[in-house]
Formats: sequence, C-alpha cells, structure tokens
Amino acid sequence: MIFRKFVTAIVLLSTILLTSSLAWSQTGQRSPSDTVREFYKAMRARKFREAFAMSIYRPAVEGLRPAEFDDLRSDFERMAAAIPEQVQINGEQISGESATVFVKVKDAETSAQAEPVTLIKVNGQWIIGDKENQAIVARAGKDFFFNARIDTHHSEVQELLKRINLAQAAYSQQHKGQFGDLQALITAGLIPKDLEGTETTGYRFRIIVSPDRKTWSAAAEPAQYGRTGRLSFFMDASGVRSADMAGKPLTLARQTP
Repeated sequence: MIFRKFVTAIVLLSTILLTSSLAWSQTGQRSPSDTVREFYKAMRARKFREAFAMSIYRPAVEGLRPAEFDDLRSDFERMAAAIPEQVQINGEQISGESATVFVKVKDAETSAQAEPVTLIKVNGQWIIGDKENQAIVARAGKDFFFNARIDTHHSEVQELLKRINLAQAAYSQQHKGQFGDLQALITAGLIPKDLEGTETTGYRFRIIVSPDRKTWSAAAEPAQYGRTGRLSFFMDASGVRSADMAGKPLTLARQTP
C-alpha cells in the first residue's frame, strides 16, 4: 500500500541529521534535494497542505473540506511526529523527469546508510513520489487518505482479533478454563487499553462471554462507517469473518457465504 510506504519513509528518517541548505537555482525552482528538505520542514511545522503540495499527494488534500481535513489531522499529526528536527541530504541523482535524493539514516547499530526518496518533475517543479503512484492518488482524489486509513484499520482489526484469541487462551489457563470479557483482558494486561475506545483503532470492539464463562466470541464495527472502516468483524472458535454490513454488527445469522 503506497500510503504505508509513505509513512514508512517518514519513520525511516527518525535519526537523520541536518546539513547546510543547498542554494536554489537562479530560476527560483527547488532542486530535488531542496524539495525533500522543504517537505520535511513543512511537515515538522504542521503545515500539512503546504507539505503535501510538494508531493504526489496534493490531489488528496486540495479538495478536502475543512471538516474532512480536521478529520484526517490526527493521521497527519502522527506522520509529523515521526519526522526528526534535522535532515541530512547525502546526494541526488537526476535522470530526465525523475530524480532520487539520498537521505542518510542510521540503523540500530548506528552505522549510516542512504535511504532513497523518489521525485518526479511536474509542470517544471520537482515533487516527491513517482508517476505510477501519482496516477493512483489522482484517481482517488480526496478519498485517498480516507481509503488508506480504512485499509490500514481493516488489517489492524484482523491482527487485534488474533491477539484477543491468544489473550483468551492465556486468560483461561490462569482462571480454571474460564474466559474474560474486554475489561478483564485489559486489566490482566493481555490486550491494549486502546480497545476500550475508538480513537486509535477506528473500531468498537466487543467480547461476548457466555454466562458460565466457558465460551466467548468477539466483534468489531467501524466507529464511523465509510470513514474509519467499512467491514464489520466477528470471531468465534471457527475463526474470523468479515463483511460490509453498513456499520452494523456481523452475527452468525447474518454472515455471507
């Protein structure tokens, strides 16, 4: 998913150092290195529209209404928080209408390596991204970031349900074969407290335990259908199922074949 790659590229810069700025050309146009540096500077300053205007993601933000932009702001804030205060450019390569800027990154053992950032020239200006993904963003328009968020949430819900399954196995071993509800598993430290709310997951999670606490099932529905998710999830002993229920719960009786 190109959104994940974009966020990953930002996270990779978490240990970068600052070098002196390259001079702009006499035409006043940014070089590829200037563009990368200015993009991260704008992101750190939380000037999100200005930053995305220097990338292939411009069509994804320029059509957003104020309320829609505010809805996405928390996602943008998390991206900005991963950006360091200093950026070191370690060279660039230009080939026609495309370019690669190399940004120095230190790995866990503190040895440095250059991570490439791809750019293309559009209307005489360098922007971050490539032509293939530029076309994808252009087709999605202002729905791009919402769709990316939804895809990410769907994947995360699948993983969280698997974690709940493992948590129930551990809980039952500690409680003579009985299973726990959502609060019990959180209190036991077996699942994250985030599952109590919807802010980070975009989903409402529920765990249903039988009166004798010998069986259980779990469900998750989007907090805002079409904005934080489209699929409803249900899990029991037979596994995880999902379907688009327009935000309503997915139950055994309503599952699609």
